[in-house]
Amino acid sequence: MKIAIGTKNQAKVGAVEAIVSEYFSDVQFEHVDVASEVSVQPFSNEETRLGAINRARNALIATQADIGFGLEGGVEEIDGVMYCCNWGAVALKDGTILSSAGAQFALPEKIAIELRSGKELGPVMDVYTNEKDIRQHAGAIGIFTNGLIDRKEMFEHIVKLLIGQILFYERTRNMK
Repeated sequence: MKIAIGTKNQAKVGAVEAIVSEYFSDVQFEHVDVASEVSVQPFSNEETRLGAINRARNALIATQADIGFGLEGGVEEIDGVMYCCNWGAVALKDGTILSSAGAQFALPEKIAIELRSGKELGPVMDVYTNEKDIRQHAGAIGIFTNGLIDRKEMFEHIVKLLIGQILFYERTRNMK
């Protein structure tokens, strides 16, 4: 089975490879940079979800894989508090799209101000932590949960939800 992952981000790729390998054998992974077709910094659950869907579709098309995965991080403001939101999607060969959301957590106001001014979370976090490419590793969630959950682990939860949906879809599709 060929699995396409619509990113080369280490945290996202690692999440897909770890969880998919638990449930499927004889898997070949291909990571491709594909467009999310949304803002560089998505600003709502809807836009973040759409970015994940677009990445899944575009990865499937670019690689002719059996399943395409797309993962997208964004932010959403609720009652004046900025939250990180995270979405994942899979695109199947038959045109089916499945999606799931994951952890949401509040960002400090200092970070929210930077995002409202038009900056992207990844580079803002690099400055905040004095580290490079934090989004490839711990991510904002790793920093703001004091290391209890990192970005890969957060996306693993979403991928597991997606795998469960695929398995359910396959089982119920064969019942019809």
